[in-house]
Amino acid sequence: MLRTAIKRVRTAIDAGDKAAANAVLQKATGVIDRVADKNIIHKNKAARHKSRLTAAIKLLA
Repeated sequence: MLRTAIKRVRTAIDAGDKAAANAVLQKATGVIDRVADKNIIHKNKAARHKSRLTAAIKLLA
């Protein structure tokens, strides 16, 4: 689930659609947080994923 959510955001970013990327990022953030809450990944790794995805979306013009 985690990898798929991140890939969906990356595809939206690559397509250049900022609105779609933001929408997919909101869903992905929920998935990332759920996985971190279950201790599948570390909370800092979850924060790093969310931060990098958000930064990549902000770079879109």
